[in-house]
Amino acid sequence: MTQIITDVTYDKQRKLQTDIYQPDNSNSNDILLFWHGGGWFRGDKSSFKDLCSKIADRGFTVFAPNYSLAPQHLFPLAHQDSINFVEWLLKTNFVNNKKLNITQIGASSGGTMALNIAGKYGFPTVTWSAPVSYSAWMEDHQDVTPTIDGRKELGLSDLHDINNAFYKYFTLAYAGSENEETLKKMDAKSYDYTNLHQLLMINSADELSPISYLLDFINYLAQNNHAVDLKIISGTKHAMSYANQYLECSLNYLLQAIK
Repeated sequence: MTQIITDVTYDKQRKLQTDIYQPDNSNSNDILLFWHGGGWFRGDKSSFKDLCSKIADRGFTVFAPNYSLAPQHLFPLAHQDSINFVEWLLKTNFVNNKKLNITQIGASSGGTMALNIAGKYGFPTVTWSAPVSYSAWMEDHQDVTPTIDGRKELGLSDLHDINNAFYKYFTLAYAGSENEETLKKMDAKSYDYTNLHQLLMINSADELSPISYLLDFINYLAQNNHAVDLKIISGTKHAMSYANQYLECSLNYLLQAIK
């Protein structure tokens, strides 16, 4: 039975905590970091107990960290929190003096942060619907009114219009403004991928994270001689909406990567 250790503090100054899911096989050398989504302005580790337990059942010790949320905490604080977490983890007894395999799954905005970590540390990574473009997307959508719920607040009925309103809302919530320099730094293209190892990006064909921007990012990686696996699934589901359906696929990819 999976043992769950809740609310382990990894950053005392910012009062940030992680939950830890330990599998039956306590001798497992496989660790998985799960980064929750929520557009950087919402989401909490406690909401993913079932998912993280399923991952632990596959033999991974799972860490599900919280991180600073917008708009109280603007870019790049959440990104820095993820780096601080990894640095904390690497110094703990969970890792110290052990040969461990560290992997990641990042959902939605958590996937964007996982990309940054993947490039910096080389952890095999799977992203679910990670948004990758902010500066170009904002430039292309200047007339969009930002809102959490375009259907209720603006009377929108078209799914693309609703998604665009939300995309702009969470982008501005984390960026703090439409400052182009900040938006470009948020772009996944701006991250250092020197140590990028194995990366699988999953995205629905027509969803919140637009395919055109994702393909542009894939092209950027290819032009810089970085390998990436891309899985496009049919439909409009976003990240956690298809998580259970593609969890096994994601875990098999990571297990293959660390063999």
